[in-house]
Amino acid sequence: MAQTPEPIPGGPAPRRRRRIGLFLPYILLAALVVAWTGAWFFIRAKAESEMDAWLAREAQAGRQWTCADRSITGFPFRLELRCASVRFARSDGSFTLGPTTAVVQVYDPRHVVLEATGPFHVEQGDLTGDVTWKALDASFHATSDGFSRASLVVDDPTGKVLSADLGPVDFAARHLELHARPTPGRFESDGAVDVSLRLAKAAVPRLDALAGSSDPADIDLDTTIERAAVLRTGTVARELETWRRADGRLDVTRLSIAKGERRLQAKGEVGLDEAHRPEGRFDIRALGLEALVGQVMGQRFGSDKGALIGNLVGQFLGGLRKREDAGGDAQAAGADGANGLKPLPTLRLGDGRLMLGPLAVPNVVLPALY
Repeated sequence: MAQTPEPIPGGPAPRRRRRIGLFLPYILLAALVVAWTGAWFFIRAKAESEMDAWLAREAQAGRQWTCADRSITGFPFRLELRCASVRFARSDGSFTLGPTTAVVQVYDPRHVVLEATGPFHVEQGDLTGDVTWKALDASFHATSDGFSRASLVVDDPTGKVLSADLGPVDFAARHLELHARPTPGRFESDGAVDVSLRLAKAAVPRLDALAGSSDPADIDLDTTIERAAVLRTGTVARELETWRRADGRLDVTRLSIAKGERRLQAKGEVGLDEAHRPEGRFDIRALGLEALVGQVMGQRFGSDKGALIGNLVGQFLGGLRKREDAGGDAQAAGADGANGLKPLPTLRLGDGRLMLGPLAVPNVVLPALY
């Protein structure tokens, strides 16, 4: 058996095995952690500086933002902006919001995720509103020239709007979703933005008498806001007037309302006239035609005659619509017949009035929006 030779007295000392290679990965990891920590604190300081500069620019433009007890956390891979409450105020209104958190990933700073806790309180002219909810999440995907997508999801929103003219109006819903994106192929040329709204089990008790049902409603809306790119962050009146002058329109491709046994579907377009009132037209199809029309038209003649008038008016309007549709799309008519929807005459908004075919909807006056 071979034996390790004895060191020769007076000879050179044996080399000690180098051990730095064993510790090199740990040294590099520690250096990376120190560098990343420094980079994160630098990014946080930069974010705070940019936020302070933005708040100053907003204040100069007459828009005051307040983030109570502001803090930025999220080390090591996120930036989390936390506000105990948020307040916004300008000349035409203000709002307050409860605890709010905005989150961005360090490696994807253009994607912002927001969570907020109620209550939300808003004041706009003689209108005030209060809203609470169970959960609220929002996200925004920014691009170099705008955004690619924005979303808002709210569970169990409830609230009240108070107006000097209308009094309190309570509302509630089980679920709300709102999504927006630049319209493909039209954002650059027309400044168009697609908006999709979904409301599940929505209830507005003040409208139950008009609709003739206390059942909650499911509402789906798909629309394109033309000339949306001209909108900025000025006062509501100024932005709406800018939009109107740019020939802004809402192109409603689908509006669907289901309330109990009642169904209504509509498509059309609406804008603003020179008096700042809504103007446009909609093609409407409904299930429960006689009851729905009778509920509206019967208000003019009293509740006792409402059912009879509703039946007669429903038949009359149905006949008018058939003449309007003569020579129209037979395939669409067949589809409506299959799902029970019946066509109503065209609904027109103009000169402050709401016209259903040749008849003015009673007790409805379209006000100026600003």
